[in-house]
Amino acid sequence: MNPSTHLAPATISQSSSQLWLRNIGIAIAGSLLVAVAAHVALPLGFTPVPFTLQPFAVLLLGLVLAPRLAAGTMALYLAEGAAGLPVFAPGTAALSGFAHLFGPTGGYLLAYPVAVFAIATLWRSSSRKFGWAILSAAVGNVIILCIGALWLGILTHASMSAVLTQAVIPFLPGDALKVVVAAALGFQWSRLRPSRS
Repeated sequence: MNPSTHLAPATISQSSSQLWLRNIGIAIAGSLLVAVAAHVALPLGFTPVPFTLQPFAVLLLGLVLAPRLAAGTMALYLAEGAAGLPVFAPGTAALSGFAHLFGPTGGYLLAYPVAVFAIATLWRSSSRKFGWAILSAAVGNVIILCIGALWLGILTHASMSAVLTQAVIPFLPGDALKVVVAAALGFQWSRLRPSRS
């Protein structure tokens, strides 16, 4: 009898444990990246939504992680913020912890798991060309803007034009740059690690 057949279950179990620990480490590192990016923030006087690098980190994670791992990373990030850790952008109407998810920027935050999953799924089902990286990141960015604007409109009962002025239009130039830079980095990452899904 082949001795390797007796070792197979233990080997599989060890590999599963290593993969699980690896994914936990990646999720923690990814959530930390988004947290650091959230603190690179510029408050804007005409809107409760600050300009931050958070969306850039989200777009990048969608392009370098598998869909479920990317979504899990964002879920962990939201859980950290809901628990009161200082991972969200500062200065939002003195909100903290769980209450922050129901504040003016709550829609953007809650959109992150959806957006990152969509980016990762679209990117991994594509031909992995640079144009696809831009399209994938752009789709994720649109999801973030739409859900963020919808939530702000519901919260403030503002008109459509007011919501667009406060939650979408001011961020389009910066978001376009974030999409291109994230796409460039994600594309290069896929070329360096073509076997990763």
